[in-house]
Amino acid sequence: MKEDYYEILELSKNATAAEIKKAYRQKALKYHPDKNPGDHEAEAMFKKAAEAYEVLSDPNKRSRYDQFGHRAFEGGGGFGGGGMNMDDIFSQFGDIFGGAFSGGFGGGGFGGGGRRTVKGSNLRIRVQLTLEEIATGVEKKIKVKRKKLAQGTTYKTCSTCNGQGQVTRIQNTILGRMQTSATCSSCGGLGQIVDSKPANADAEGMLATEETVSIKIPAGVVDGMQLKVSGKGNDAPGNGIPGDLLVAIEEKPHETLQREGDNLHYDLYISFSEAALGTSKDIETVTGKVRIKIDNGAQSGKILRLRNKGIPSINGYGTGDLLVHINVWTPKSLSKEQREFFEKMSNDEHFQPKPEKEDKSFFEKVKDMFS
Repeated sequence: MKEDYYEILELSKNATAAEIKKAYRQKALKYHPDKNPGDHEAEAMFKKAAEAYEVLSDPNKRSRYDQFGHRAFEGGGGFGGGGMNMDDIFSQFGDIFGGAFSGGFGGGGFGGGGRRTVKGSNLRIRVQLTLEEIATGVEKKIKVKRKKLAQGTTYKTCSTCNGQGQVTRIQNTILGRMQTSATCSSCGGLGQIVDSKPANADAEGMLATEETVSIKIPAGVVDGMQLKVSGKGNDAPGNGIPGDLLVAIEEKPHETLQREGDNLHYDLYISFSEAALGTSKDIETVTGKVRIKIDNGAQSGKILRLRNKGIPSINGYGTGDLLVHINVWTPKSLSKEQREFFEKMSNDEHFQPKPEKEDKSFFEKVKDMFS
């Protein structure tokens, strides 16, 4: 089981953005590879702290994590399943120390320096899902337009950084003299620039292509959640690694069902006679129709709870319920015979309202819905 991000940074769940940044800085300083050469445990802690900071420092990701935990990023979002390498961490969070991470603590960068691994840009798409697909999970095949490195593209060493991908400098800090680095502006950190390329490729040696990508979406996702398909973004020049495909979930409205968290709501309308005599009705659910029995004397506003007929929890905490709301339909017009019947019955004691203890008030019903 993955460790809690707040526990990794030793923070409370109501920590401010400034406190999160400060806690990460302290952890990163403590476990930085240049201060702990050859210490694999320190390296692991360094990566864990970076992963925790990557999520908690982003308000949207933090909100999803607070609500769903690590399950919010299963199959995508955050660090996904693949994590980040050291170069990714240095390039993404280097500004925490005013650029100190880009070149390390006087060691020329992690693992002896040199050019960094360049990652291609991410792509973003939206995928619409029905409630039925959300309830069971689904695999979608989506056509994605992405840039791929053209065959025949060659590179030569960048003259600005001499193939290092970075330009280094020495500065005095509270920690002493520190060597820091900045990404080379000429090659973007690749250490190489395009030497030759096919005529139909762009300036970076890329070609626009269309690819069908298979996306496995787990059951229980919610509208606005973001999944990640690693390596299905744009390619990077040279020996770089592809970016990721970020998939935003969009829930389609259902004709008869309303979703509230993991629970579903269904409005069922019955006639006076059905309410008085009792009846059976077919109810629409996300897994097909079910038949329910309504006892005689049913009151408008009564709620029937169908256990485990809702949406599976994204956190694996079981399945929600389907709440059927009984509504007794009052006709808006009556024939002469019908009017005479109801006028006669209006004085009959069986037609006089006599609420019993089990006939709960509106507020009690609302309370039961959320209990």
